[in-house]
Amino acid sequence: MSPDYAIPGSVRSAAELNEKIRALWRRAGGTLSAQERVEYELLVVEWARAIRGEVIEAA
Repeated sequence: MSPDYAIPGSVRSAAELNEKIRALWRRAGGTLSAQERVEYELLVVEWARAIRGEVIEAA
């Protein structure tokens, strides 16, 4: 498992996750392998949770 995968219960900011997503796309050159696709999907789900958490905190 990649060190970039979320550890259950860990909390990363939406900005940090966004940067990891962007870095993944840069490394992949715009085309994701099957393994990179899995990593991307996990990062996006975690990013969405972080965004929701930040919106709730702001309210």
